[in-house]
Amino acid sequence: MAGLSSICRICLSMALLLTNLFTHAQPVIHIGAPLPFTGKLALEAAKQQRGYELWADIINKQGGIDIGGRNHAVRIVYIDYQSDSAKAREAVETLVGKDNVNLLFAPYGSMAAREASAVAQKHHVPMIAVTASSYQAYSRGHKYLFGIFTPNETLIEPLMDLVKQTLPLTDKVALLVRKDLFPLSIAREVKISSQKREMNIVLYSPYAIDASDHSLALQQLKNLRPNWIFALGYTADLIFLRQQMAKLDITAPVLTMIAAPAYQEFIDAVGPLAENVTSAAWWHPAVQYTGSDIFGTTANFVQAFQNRYGKLPDYVEASAALAGVLFQLSLERAESIEGELVRNELAKINETTFWGPVRFGQNGQNNALIPLVFQIQQSKPVIIYPTAVATGKLLLGVK
Repeated sequence: MAGLSSICRICLSMALLLTNLFTHAQPVIHIGAPLPFTGKLALEAAKQQRGYELWADIINKQGGIDIGGRNHAVRIVYIDYQSDSAKAREAVETLVGKDNVNLLFAPYGSMAAREASAVAQKHHVPMIAVTASSYQAYSRGHKYLFGIFTPNETLIEPLMDLVKQTLPLTDKVALLVRKDLFPLSIAREVKISSQKREMNIVLYSPYAIDASDHSLALQQLKNLRPNWIFALGYTADLIFLRQQMAKLDITAPVLTMIAAPAYQEFIDAVGPLAENVTSAAWWHPAVQYTGSDIFGTTANFVQAFQNRYGKLPDYVEASAALAGVLFQLSLERAESIEGELVRNELAKINETTFWGPVRFGQNGQNNALIPLVFQIQQSKPVIIYPTAVATGKLLLGVK
């Protein structure tokens, strides 16, 4: 009996120890991250994941996020929606309904973010869109969606002014446009800006998301000889388009591609064909901001990214890390993980961060940042606008 009593005391002690461990275990914030890990947008998915993971790892190494006096670890819950915007909403429903995430990073791009925002609104789960700039993504009045990118016209208007100043006789513009929300929305802004400046759209050629042959449109392009060619799509599309243009010996004083030239993968893939291609983006590692976030300065973020991944970050990777920073600030200020309270703190954000200024307008979209215009020169992106951070001037002619 004495032996049995000793065993019972040991069992009781172990039970009390386990109870104590579970009682004092660090709570966890679960953030849902629907991404197109497979399909044509897989490269873009990897970029967002790198930004998320960098932020989350730093936070967890520092002990977590202080929410109401208790540190919470961060766990990111991923799901693949296979580069199909129609499946993005279903993926977000799974994250909210099955995985019980507290917060959401939006899927890639404007179309998928627009679809997913309905789920965030329905369940009162705050969502930050890392890569959604088209006004349509924010047009449904959903109060739980917040977007880091400024509207598309903030990319196009400065670019139009810059080219018009450098090439006053520009009057023939051609557009090759992927049939997807972001490229189509950018094309809309190009049309509006062209009309304001009495420039003619001589070709408007939309192409299917899975298009593998652009020869017919490119032959039309070659015959029309426009002053300015806009090719709008995602990385794989624009690599292929640029290579086909070269095969057909299509040249122009100005060639603009959005958004692939912002990525080193584009420059590596097309090599010399990247030379003098212009583009625009919301961020570049050359800018210098000082903020109150965990990175502190742009330079600190760039260094942390390089230490982890061995390369410079691009604007998607930086935007993804910023989304984590903004959630962190809002959770700390809300002193709660309750969706409505966190949402209300996000709506109040007016910060300068390592990325730059962030202030959300009535529709939830950032309206504080001045995007950059850049050009690939000698295989490197050179900022040509705004003047305050410019490192070069616009050069004409692509071969």
